[in-house]
Amino acid sequence: MNQSKPAVIQHALTEKDGAIVAAIRAQVAPMKGKMVGPEARPMFDHIMEQTPEAAGVDYQDGIVGGVPGTWCRPRNAHAGNVILYTHGGAYVMGSVKAYRNFVGQIAARTNTVTFAADYRLAPEHTFPAAVDDALAIYRSLVDQGAQRILIAGDSAGGGLALVLLALVHAEAAAGKGLAPRAAIILSPWTDLALTGDSHQSRAEAELFLTREALESARNLYAGAHDPTDPRVSPLYGEPAGLPPIQLHVGTSEILLDDTLRYVERARAEGVNAEAHVWDGMPHVFPASVGTFDAAEEALSLMAKFAENKLRT
Repeated sequence: MNQSKPAVIQHALTEKDGAIVAAIRAQVAPMKGKMVGPEARPMFDHIMEQTPEAAGVDYQDGIVGGVPGTWCRPRNAHAGNVILYTHGGAYVMGSVKAYRNFVGQIAARTNTVTFAADYRLAPEHTFPAAVDDALAIYRSLVDQGAQRILIAGDSAGGGLALVLLALVHAEAAAGKGLAPRAAIILSPWTDLALTGDSHQSRAEAELFLTREALESARNLYAGAHDPTDPRVSPLYGEPAGLPPIQLHVGTSEILLDDTLRYVERARAEGVNAEAHVWDGMPHVFPASVGTFDAAEEALSLMAKFAENKLRT
């Protein structure tokens, strides 16, 4: 493990991106904190569908491990490599239809076949349905012959990806299945107990989320279950031995500390985890490729990381 790299890499806000953030802030202000619950699914999907489609990627609906999703297949993808992507939406929103273009961008840039999972959502399907679905997909990918797997996700899906990373790593360490090679995580929700200081310190800077909205979503997903259960909140897990993890987060996020504290905890246990912290960027900003220069830069960093970790 290479721990010589800094835990946190800062990226400055460009003048162009700053102006765009200001314009978006004014546009979305009336919606801040209001995308909560099943009734907000159409609005959430509409926002995510704005990511431009990637060239050179074919899309195919499929079922893996009994869970529906979409295969994003670059036409010259490296054989044996697979990315499993779990989308965001606070465990109550989001779909692979909405995320198709963004996941396609990741697939294209990493030149890797990627499966975007349509895992079950709350409140119709509460914890541990999402975890069970992610596990079923991963195990099935291994059974189907995947040789090298990278796990990725954003927001709640980023937290879910980290939960999955720990679970399948533990299985592989016990001699069952295939160990994941690495993880790429965007603006993850790692602490459903909502104890991070950034819920207060970044509340005004945040464009989309509020602590109250996250609390509502948490209750729909986990109910009375202990939010510090590591299968709910990966921040409280035991990260020792996990493979390399690259994370991206903006400073205009109330979930900033969910990334920084996770990285601090992981590195204290010897994990090669690094957080790219982007000044002034909002939640899951890489989905705004074609809008933010920072999104393009972040995707390039993801591609280099994935290429390195998925080598034969």
